Amino acid sequence: MHPLRHLACSRWSCLLNSRAPCVKTLFHGDQRRLFNTSNSRMTIMPAWVIDRYGSNDVLRFTKNAGFPIINYPNEVIVKVHAAGLNPIDVSMRGGYGAATMAMKRDPLNINQSGSEFPLILGRDMSGVIMECGLDVAPAYFKEGDEVSKKPKCLSHIEAAAVPYVAATALSALVNTGGLNKDNCAKKRILILGGSGGVGTFSIQMLKAWGAHVTVTCSQNAERLVRGLGVDHVVDYTAGPVEVPLRALEKFDLVLDNVGGDTENWALGLLKPWCGAKYVTLVTPFLRNTDRLGIADGMLQTGVTVASKALKHLSKGVHYRWGMFAPNGPALDDISEMVDAGKIRAVVEEEFTFSQVPQAMLKVEQGHARGKTVVKISSGEDSSE
Repeated sequence: MHPLRHLACSRWSCLLNSRAPCVKTLFHGDQRRLFNTSNSRMTIMPAWVIDRYGSNDVLRFTKNAGFPIINYPNEVIVKVHAAGLNPIDVSMRGGYGAATMAMKRDPLNINQSGSEFPLILGRDMSGVIMECGLDVAPAYFKEGDEVSKKPKCLSHIEAAAVPYVAATALSALVNTGGLNKDNCAKKRILILGGSGGVGTFSIQMLKAWGAHVTVTCSQNAERLVRGLGVDHVVDYTAGPVEVPLRALEKFDLVLDNVGGDTENWALGLLKPWCGAKYVTLVTPFLRNTDRLGIADGMLQTGVTVASKALKHLSKGVHYRWGMFAPNGPALDDISEMVDAGKIRAVVEEEFTFSQVPQAMLKVEQGHARGKTVVKISSGEDSSE
């Protein structure tokens, strides 16, 4: 079997250093090689694609997906060894964010057909750089480098579980929440939904920074989060979770991975008039743009978040939306923390490339205990 046979099962977007921001693992279309340093002439590869939005039965395996090409000189192509799945991948299988993604793919609406199909899902991976654009400096990335840049102590399976949740947690806690390693000591942080990918990563980072961390999770996840350093656990299956939380000392920040009606009571758990913040990762931003279009959707989003922020500001607390944001230099820092033993990858279950539909169903069922990862290529035998 050719060593590129298992190149990828989706467009797993690696979060690399911002000096080389554009990464391609899969791409459809013209197979010309532009702006690259390789003479490779591969044109197709196996992949899991969808031809329409829907439930898990829309996933289709093909051996003839278009091989990625370098269109711009700051791009690289990565041979994927392992891919991490996230809940947003399941949502996008059903069409979530389609309008926003269409604008990102074709901002000038040049492609009049407007079809994104066949579409390859995904955004999280670990692998090895195959080709580099001419503007990618060898000091930063070169062929053969393990990325995202992969911590030395992690396997590709473990490394694939880190980038998306790390970037999301950093965006929510640092960019939106205002926390950092220098101001976090002894601050009281509550994580609603602490056993999933973002939750388990956030716990470790906050504990490394000296915070006091309380999480909500089910009883059977308590051992996991305790092992990551959590100070206090509240079992949400034992009854209305807000009741025991209200009995605790108030918090400096609440990170909400759950959504629903939590914001109706979670802001009451914050210390008033102390700069305390509620940051939710469950927002209607992409649903607004899907329903109303880009311009009206963004306007609706701005009105919604502004009105809620003003409402709660009058009570002495801050209401904020958090969301994924790529940050290469920050991931370099995370890589150092991983190699220093301060953060570990939490992988709940591993699937093979042929089991991508089963892996998607696993994520869709919820109640995660870390990340679900798909093994794409061993990368150990180039003669396969």
